[in-house]
Amino acid sequence: MKKINEIASLIEGAVVVGDGEIWCESLERDSRKVEKGALFAAIVGANVDGHDFLEDVCQKGAVAVISERDFTPPDGMTLIRVPNLTEALKKIAPFFHDYPAGKMRVIGITGTNGKTTTSYLIRHILRENGHKVGLIGTIQIMIEDEIIKTSNTTPDVVELQNILDKMQKNGVTHVVMEVSSHALSENRVAGIEFDTAVFTNLTQDHLDFHKTMENYKRAKAKLFELVSEKGDKVNKCAVVNVDDEAGKFMLDAAICKKLTYGIHNKADITAIKENITHKGTSFTLKGDFGEKSLNLHLTGEFNVYNALSAIGASIAEGVAVDNIISALESFDSVPGRFQRVGGKEISVIVDYAHTPDGVENALKTARKIAKNHVIAIFGCGGDRDRTKRPIMGRIAAALADVVIATSDNPRTEDPQKILDEVMVGVNEVAEAKLKESILDRKKAIFRGVELAKDGDIVVILGKGHENYQILNTGRIHFDDGEVAREALKEYGK
Repeated sequence: MKKINEIASLIEGAVVVGDGEIWCESLERDSRKVEKGALFAAIVGANVDGHDFLEDVCQKGAVAVISERDFTPPDGMTLIRVPNLTEALKKIAPFFHDYPAGKMRVIGITGTNGKTTTSYLIRHILRENGHKVGLIGTIQIMIEDEIIKTSNTTPDVVELQNILDKMQKNGVTHVVMEVSSHALSENRVAGIEFDTAVFTNLTQDHLDFHKTMENYKRAKAKLFELVSEKGDKVNKCAVVNVDDEAGKFMLDAAICKKLTYGIHNKADITAIKENITHKGTSFTLKGDFGEKSLNLHLTGEFNVYNALSAIGASIAEGVAVDNIISALESFDSVPGRFQRVGGKEISVIVDYAHTPDGVENALKTARKIAKNHVIAIFGCGGDRDRTKRPIMGRIAAALADVVIATSDNPRTEDPQKILDEVMVGVNEVAEAKLKESILDRKKAIFRGVELAKDGDIVVILGKGHENYQILNTGRIHFDDGEVAREALKEYGK
């Protein structure tokens, strides 16, 4: 609980209209979550204006509203008027909850690909070693085994601090969170003192937001500047993939202990003697602890990198190497990350890959483990970086025997025009290959399963764990795994 005058005193230029001695019991920006005693942040978003819900939140018992606007609040509510609401909330939200991140170990993971798998691996290792863990990421938020749905990889500052407060009050000792480049650019992680920062890789994505790869790289590097800041915690560490060209940039941004990992370049932790099969991956882990064998249920070299990043973070958090290995060998899978969803004589895989590098990694892995042909089904999202569409088309056509381009979250764009741009890249490669363009994603998946013969692998890319499609008319239910299982049943495969 905080008094209105306490909250207002944090912000230069803040003005209180009404009773400043009222206590606020919660801070919310979503009117649906408001309860008695709440301070409501009236944010003006792209589609919704929080000011439209003031009467509603007042009836629910909100005692105050914070806003940039000068207006007379509903009877019974106090107004905190601030010059810039977005910036004000970055100070207010952590303060409101007495900086909960400071009472837990916080591990942040950034990079284009691999964040989700790495976060699940770290969570599993820590839990297997007796810690209570909170997870914040793309698929969901978890407080131990409790699941909370999320819409962003990294929530906005109000939601994030509310979640961290709940975690801390539930006895969580370690928080593992994916930290997106958007969140770092917008400083949604304000008020969080990180203990360990992990860099996975940097490949083309989000150029619709960052405009250039240099801007994108600098946004990622902010996590390593944050973990280097002096605070109340000790034993800060940066865990960095030195096989990636951007690794040196991240290391230069970190002024703290550094732990490097890689496969091809010299590193503190590395993997040798890799053996990748359809059942999993084995390799020898090498470091100053010597050499130790490790057998993963996950397949693909990209998952070797994910394991190395998780190992590095866990070492940084004080877990013994033998205990890390034992935990990793009991880990099964991550929803929608190169996940097998069915098939008898064929295999159908769904994967979240939606970047050129992600598509390449997934199809290279499929290529290694396929007994026969690889059939790729994929698309590109609307209202996002257009330049990657032909690139992904070329990669898919180069690595798969059969390419079926389809729709994937077209949003407000014309899905056929997106598909046409993808097919430009597809048609530049291997004219003899079977290439099809099927706008209806369900029909595309059915077609891929229909074409598959014994020993083939059908790889459905782009959505992974997502169970929806975003169209210009709104969001509809769509699950690649469900549709694939329907198709397998239909064709008896």
